[in-house]
Amino acid sequence: MNVESLFKPFTHKSLHMKNRIVMAPMTRSFSPEGIPGQNVADYYARRAQGDVGLILSEGTVINRPASSNDPKIPKFHGEKSLAGWKNVIEGVHNNHGQMAPQIWHMGYIQPNAPFEGPNNMSEKDIADTIAAYAQAAGDAKKLGFDAVELHGAHGYLIDQFFFSGMNERTDIYGGNTIAERSRFAVEVVKAVRSAVGPDFAVIMRLSQWKQQDYSARLATTPEEMDSWLTPMVKAGVDIFHCSQRRFWEAEFEGSDLNFAGWAKKITGQPTITVGSVGLSGDFFGAFKGQGSETASLDELMKRYDRGDFDLVAVGRALLQDPQWVKKIREGKETNSFTKEALGTLS
Repeated sequence: MNVESLFKPFTHKSLHMKNRIVMAPMTRSFSPEGIPGQNVADYYARRAQGDVGLILSEGTVINRPASSNDPKIPKFHGEKSLAGWKNVIEGVHNNHGQMAPQIWHMGYIQPNAPFEGPNNMSEKDIADTIAAYAQAAGDAKKLGFDAVELHGAHGYLIDQFFFSGMNERTDIYGGNTIAERSRFAVEVVKAVRSAVGPDFAVIMRLSQWKQQDYSARLATTPEEMDSWLTPMVKAGVDIFHCSQRRFWEAEFEGSDLNFAGWAKKITGQPTITVGSVGLSGDFFGAFKGQGSETASLDELMKRYDRGDFDLVAVGRALLQDPQWVKKIREGKETNSFTKEALGTLS
């Protein structure tokens, strides 16, 4: 297995990556009162030291009252939390890495708790939420991060606006088509772009599936995907991070292109693929107490080398082993994933 092509540099606007490997964002809940401490900074610094090309942080929430349901998930607002993130990015840079925070709002989470979702937000709520995304992105640039990622996937707030099964609004933020229901995301991206300027890389993470429904689909044809993604490109998205449970699964009948492959073909923008890279089982098995054995990268390299996508995000394999990138380049044996890794900041 020859992986050397993954170690070509990648440059796009503010990103200047040493290789094509991205650490996927993974919720860790190790930040009491939303403040990332030295243990979090050291966790990310170890991945930079291990030659990860770009680190995407765990989801970190914006300044809205109902953006999070977990007090140990980090915030990306407030003096103490931002000071913690400043320490994180300095540690990454000191180890010659690059990093983007993943900016997050969970949205509608549970029926009997305070929440914000697509159907109960007033236009003022929406405007304030858009401003909070922009504020977080602007703060990321000020703190010295190399890019910013918006979490628009997996059934959280931005994705809830996309999804007809959740968005029942009858105003300009709803509609019968994915293009109409994308208005909230487009306005978030425009505000973020205004906050960070033209040369700072903006990544959007998307998925078809939801944690609530693995079979859900936002775009059932390439034409629908075009109407979903292209307005976000025009608004300012530079890179699409295309989340699948298994990267090798085809997105539409008649082609073996995966989600990232179709997104790149349709928009011409760089894309990140993700989903069970280097491991045999998908992420949600870990929550059922399941581990995953190592798996070949041959299929990944075939798709990467033919140009289906530009970057490859790795989650559990890097959570388990901060030296995973160096090991695959040197042809060394990598570690299987154990469920115990979810409970540590190794």
